[in-house]
Amino acid sequence: MSKTPLLPQPLSLPTARRRSLGLAGTGPWLLLWAGCAVAALLLAAVTDQEPHQVWGRCAFFGYAVAGALAVGGSRGLRRAAPYVAAVGAALVPMVWLVAHRQGQLEVDVVHQSGVLLLHTGSPYLPEPTLLEDHNPYLPGMALFGLPYALLGEHPMTDARWGFALVFGLALAVAARVALGHCAPRALALLAALPLLALPLATGGIDLPVTALMCLALATAAAGRPAATGLAAGAAAAMKWTAWPVLAVVLVLLAVRRGGRVASGAGAVAAVVLAVLTVPSFLASPGAFVEHVLRYPLGAGRVASPAASPLPGHLVATLLPGGRLLALVLLGSAAVAIAVALVTRPPRTLVAAADQLAFALAVAICLAPATRFGYLLMPLTIAVWFRLHPGSPWVHGTTTPGLGPYTRIE
Repeated sequence: MSKTPLLPQPLSLPTARRRSLGLAGTGPWLLLWAGCAVAALLLAAVTDQEPHQVWGRCAFFGYAVAGALAVGGSRGLRRAAPYVAAVGAALVPMVWLVAHRQGQLEVDVVHQSGVLLLHTGSPYLPEPTLLEDHNPYLPGMALFGLPYALLGEHPMTDARWGFALVFGLALAVAARVALGHCAPRALALLAALPLLALPLATGGIDLPVTALMCLALATAAAGRPAATGLAAGAAAAMKWTAWPVLAVVLVLLAVRRGGRVASGAGAVAAVVLAVLTVPSFLASPGAFVEHVLRYPLGAGRVASPAASPLPGHLVATLLPGGRLLALVLLGSAAVAIAVALVTRPPRTLVAAADQLAFALAVAICLAPATRFGYLLMPLTIAVWFRLHPGSPWVHGTTTPGLGPYTRIE
């Protein structure tokens, strides 16, 4: 008599929920919040930037309370720990800093770009001389400065509200499109991590860009070319670093739905990108080149302050002809990644997210002017779709919108 082979059984939903958010025990949670608290305290102790000091102090107490709940509270309180951490590490310092008009220079740059866009049609100063005069972002980023430009300086017109709103909404919609639901605790956990909580509070322009890239990936996997083009085009119109998402989502669409669908998404993205960038370029071509090309590459009138000791920056600053060498390395890596994308195209959402995250991480590490904080982009893209309870890669269910018998891998 033949025996039916024993197959692994799907995890029960409660077990899947525990494992997908790391709830198998209190130990991992305690280590997580303790590590975050130490990082916040260290930053507050070593930095000379007051907004970062404020964040470090607030975040330390938020993480400490979350850690206490993780080990000493009831089950309900333990489940509330990520929310407590997010409030203490992101919301409270953000409100305090906005109310006291403190933040990173990026916030002032976006506010100024909104004013310039409203009054001149270009978000760039014609002849920038000081560091704060430079705007290395593409014109789409200036839209976050329009409330400030229209209503004047007020806590409610701070660009950080727009950054946080787009970040949260785009990630939530991306999860619903890909998985059929968005776990609030997953969003709270992500927002509580220091690499994201710090820019949320102090002024992270990379947050909305990253979330729109996640949305573009989710809609591409679900076979929605118009939505993919809108999300990818909007992200690409804000920062150069978002441009790799265009290639990844178009390849994913081509593999899953065919070249015609991918071409449609590409056309939508091109229209969005053109509408948001071409008018500003035509209004002041020289300023556009100075701000968004020469300055980020370190060839502008003022050196970029982005100087974290990652490989590209070290090569550019320590070796003879290092800047050119770093650019060659960056270009070579881009070619290699493009070849890999064509020869081994992603067929699932998470495969595409992993390829995009890897490409961004390599670009950040090899860029001549770079910052550790930029790594929030690949981190978010790599982990977002993995954080949700009941995810198909945990307990083997199918995924809404991804076609019959399709699993995110």
